[in-house]
Amino acid sequence: MAMVRLAVTAALLLAASVPALAAPPKAAVFDFQYSNLSPVPTDSADIARLQRVSDEFRALLTEKGLFTVVSTAPVRAEVSKGPRLRQCNGCAETFARKLGADVAITGEVQKVSNLILNLNVYVKPLAGQAAEKAYSVDLRGDTDESFDRGIRFLVRNNMEADNPLGHH
Repeated sequence: MAMVRLAVTAALLLAASVPALAAPPKAAVFDFQYSNLSPVPTDSADIARLQRVSDEFRALLTEKGLFTVVSTAPVRAEVSKGPRLRQCNGCAETFARKLGADVAITGEVQKVSNLILNLNVYVKPLAGQAAEKAYSVDLRGDTDESFDRGIRFLVRNNMEADNPLGHH
């Protein structure tokens, strides 16, 4: 009987010493937006690609356990009426707070030409005065495949490796 008590006590002490895994922070992950610096106008294929990469990005953040993604649908119409989120002086943070998020995440595709593009992601914690973190990956080619590879690389090799809010 004494051995059983000892084993139970040891198990309880061990369980108490293991930190509980916290839920990932809630993130308002806004759709990627274009910063088209190229002479070629944005077309329907570009817009469709932005939506695809936005959806894939949210899925990867959830799959990797980096964030709990909250829907941005309640503010989507309001976001679409204003300037790009990178140029609105903190409006993404305001929208994210409305959605009950801990973090605002914005994404931008900078298109220099059909050959040279960048995927940029900005992670801004909403508590305190925490600094925004930026992540970027260069793309070569304006294709679905380059966008798919780029967003997977950005999450796996940049964000997951850096663990933006120390969670995981």
